[in-house]
Amino acid sequence: MHDASRRLFSSRSALLVALFLAVFAAGPAAAQPARFDIDPEHLSIGFLVHHLSYARVLGMFRAAKGSYSYDEKSGALSDVRIEVDSASVFTNHRKRDDHLKGPDFLNSGEFPKMVFTAAGARHAGDRNFEINGNLELLGKSLPMTLQATMNKLSRYELGTFRKPYVMGVSARGSFKRSAYGMTYGLDNGWVGDDVDMVIEFEAHRQ
Repeated sequence: MHDASRRLFSSRSALLVALFLAVFAAGPAAAQPARFDIDPEHLSIGFLVHHLSYARVLGMFRAAKGSYSYDEKSGALSDVRIEVDSASVFTNHRKRDDHLKGPDFLNSGEFPKMVFTAAGARHAGDRNFEINGNLELLGKSLPMTLQATMNKLSRYELGTFRKPYVMGVSARGSFKRSAYGMTYGLDNGWVGDDVDMVIEFEAHRQ
């Protein structure tokens, strides 16, 4: 083999060895959690509160948004944030809704947002999560836990142009409104203290 050929062969061999070492030294790329945005058109946030101990009033919030991160490989859920427009409260009774928006209850003029946040979640089964976070309401941030179930995670079946990757979730939680200083109707038993939350949504992967 001529000297020039040897040098060319040696250079090519060195390059191949360097590429081989670089690839295997780096190892497989770590999977990154995907960000999911809650679809506002498929988001329902409801609540139930006792009225005079006869029955529970069913209400809802008609404006909200949220997002979170989910690692499909490890099943880790993190960076949960749900923002609710407190003035969007609706109980199918105009006078009651106006009262709920006022200072006796949500005081939406001064506190326009209710915000639930959680850094992470604990697995409570194959598709179940216990999300220990905080609910910010009326200027206070207190612990609140959501029990959530991932119903489905797949490519969306509907639509003809864009078919996003969608996760469907059902979540439940509760809190005492008195802990936030919302005490109207407690002493006389008109309005219950426990607020049960019902959250249903679909979220699109970014």
